[in-house]
Amino acid sequence: MTGKIDARLAELGITLPNPPAPAAAYTPFVKTGNLVFVSGQVCQGPDGLVVGKLGRDMDTAAGYEAAKLCALSLMAQAKAACEGDLDRVVRVVKLLGLVNSTPDFPDHPKVINGCSELLGEVFGEAGVHARSAFGVANLPFGVACEIEAIFEIA
Repeated sequence: MTGKIDARLAELGITLPNPPAPAAAYTPFVKTGNLVFVSGQVCQGPDGLVVGKLGRDMDTAAGYEAAKLCALSLMAQAKAACEGDLDRVVRVVKLLGLVNSTPDFPDHPKVINGCSELLGEVFGEAGVHARSAFGVANLPFGVACEIEAIFEIA
């Protein structure tokens, strides 16, 4: 039987990627108590990594789409942490969004909204979360953004 969240993903036309493997010496997620801490997920789609610097190579709209790709990987990791059952997600608690940007780029929150809004579409009220969004000088592999998350699970 398909769960409520899997059905919602299908309704939105979303197929989650396989959970990305770590690119360095860390684990993709840690479960402690009823929390899952998902390591930073970079923007990667079917055509590979989305690289670029906001304010130079990419505009806010392109960054927003890159952040949506981060959301897909965050959900894939959460699903793995929940043994395949995203209905166990009680709440998206917190996001930390990092945007690879020029020093004068002002729209970090608008970029990370791509992730926040997609999580809200998928999880409804349980997808509403606390969040921080920062601009940084560079990110691994030159990607446009990286986002980490904390989920509460049942």
